[in-house]
Amino acid sequence: MTLPFWVRRTHKWIGLIVGVQALLWMISGVYMTIISLDIIHGDHLVHFSREPLSASGDRIDVGTLQSRYPGIQSLRLKKLLGQEVFEIRHGEKSVLVNAQTGDLISPLRRDAIEALAKEIYHGTGQIRDVSMVTEIPKEVARRPIQMPMSAVHFDEWSETTFYFSPHTGELLARRHTLWRWFDFLWMLHIMDYDSRTDVNNTLLRAAAGLGLVFALSGAWLVFYSFRRRSAA
Repeated sequence: MTLPFWVRRTHKWIGLIVGVQALLWMISGVYMTIISLDIIHGDHLVHFSREPLSASGDRIDVGTLQSRYPGIQSLRLKKLLGQEVFEIRHGEKSVLVNAQTGDLISPLRRDAIEALAKEIYHGTGQIRDVSMVTEIPKEVARRPIQMPMSAVHFDEWSETTFYFSPHTGELLARRHTLWRWFDFLWMLHIMDYDSRTDVNNTLLRAAAGLGLVFALSGAWLVFYSFRRRSAA
């Protein structure tokens, strides 16, 4: 058995092994370059309108608020559905209170979450369902999110879902079909079939190494063929 024989055999078998993954790299790469990241992130599905806060208003005294909610770490005044509220953070939790009375309004009820979703939604569908999520869905599992969440599902082709915090009314994540396809293809692209975040995993390194051997063996065979023709 000569060296060219073993190089050809190695090149052939590596090509069979790496070829499938190379095809997946190409398919996923094309998808990632065709679909804009703004669309993947769902920017086209939301429209935020910031209502200005009044310079003065009938608001509860901060000292009174601190006595009612001890251990306040941060305090932020904002508008929620046209109403001024304080977002209070104490410990690892955040809550909303009425800016005038100081009454606790968290967690937000279903009708409030539905109103928030309608206020920012910029699509063509209607709300199909609003549910409380007590276990982190896989499609948002890679984000540090305080549970539970409220999920708002829309009845349009992209199966859009908004995830809200019932404690602060914040939109935590937006997911739709194009994002889900991107996530699936990203998993295939980086060969991380578990967390889909590790771009330095062993499987990817092995595939990249085999691809390099495939390319080098192919280059050697081309060089060998030219030398053989020249000698003939």
